[in-house]
Amino acid sequence: MPLVLPGEQVPAAHVNLKLGPGLLQLSSVDGKSSVISTRAGDLNHSANRSKWWIDSNSRRYIPAPQESVIGIVIARSGENWRVDIGSAHVASLDGLAFEGATKRNRPNLKVGSLLYARVSLAHKDMEPELECFDAQTRKAEGFGELKGGFLVNCSLKMSRLLMDPTHFLLPLLGSRFPLEAATGVNGRVWINTKDPRHIIAASRCIEAVDPDGGGMDEVGVKKFLSTMDV
Repeated sequence: MPLVLPGEQVPAAHVNLKLGPGLLQLSSVDGKSSVISTRAGDLNHSANRSKWWIDSNSRRYIPAPQESVIGIVIARSGENWRVDIGSAHVASLDGLAFEGATKRNRPNLKVGSLLYARVSLAHKDMEPELECFDAQTRKAEGFGELKGGFLVNCSLKMSRLLMDPTHFLLPLLGSRFPLEAATGVNGRVWINTKDPRHIIAASRCIEAVDPDGGGMDEVGVKKFLSTMDV
């Protein structure tokens, strides 16, 4: 994970290139394009090098297209909902942006409802827009309203760590007790278990592993769990 500074050129190139936070694609007069960094941080990319982003200590989430986020419905505006995703601007969610939704059949969301959604539009001069279905399949694929459970806030870096399938924490917790979880890259994690003690244990472990908190490793988490009644 090389460290990059604002204005540095990044070797991001792929047929299906997707740029995340901290990167900007520029086009020149001769038709060539280049990617530069807009913030200081660690440069990361997916295994197939199609997705690139910069991890930094930013406290506020900056939306990027195709990212999964957890939002809180704060108001209804005509046929749309206004959703807080922790960014500088409130996001907009169309009433038809759900699998199988029609004008007569759409979700009945309330103020305070939690949503697992995908950023469909993100631009620095416009409000972000959300959708609750997969862009390719048009199926829900886990997106939609999150019922029950508990919302844990963490650092943006921690949320990206949890979205890495090789990270130890969620599989470790899942081996101890049945667990449902949804992670948004906007620093929010939704946890649902049948036993409230397990929700408390999971949330305390997330806080302990968070680099902005204790930064605890796998061995430390196992010892930590052994001190709790789970």
